[in-house]
Amino acid sequence: MKLFNHVQIKVKDLDRSRKFYDPVMAALGYQVVLEINDVVIGYGTSVHDMFEIRQFDEKSPLSQHVHIAFNASCKENVDAFYNNALDGGGKCNGKPGFRPEYEEGYYAAFVIDPNGHNIEAVYSKNSIT
Repeated sequence: MKLFNHVQIKVKDLDRSRKFYDPVMAALGYQVVLEINDVVIGYGTSVHDMFEIRQFDEKSPLSQHVHIAFNASCKENVDAFYNNALDGGGKCNGKPGFRPEYEEGYYAAFVIDPNGHNIEAVYSKNSIT
């Protein structure tokens, strides 16, 4: 069984966030699997394995500076994630590279998204099943 069914963050501007996340998630091989117009967009492999961005409102307060790490199937996908994120307005928070302090073979990149969230793509032979 997977740890999560879905994870959701609330964003300031859903359209702007979508323009950022569409190419970022595509670089990792994830696609839109759920969309409720002007409310939520879910990326992943199914509606039971997804990351959602939701337009904040008075019932759903804006998420504050979360860290989310997405699995990548290879180092090249981590690099593409990073480049697409920077091209989409993200800010570097750690260039692609090995991070032996986390574990041997841990290759990752970190980016601050347009909402201030620290998103990461990681490839590790130990985490791919």
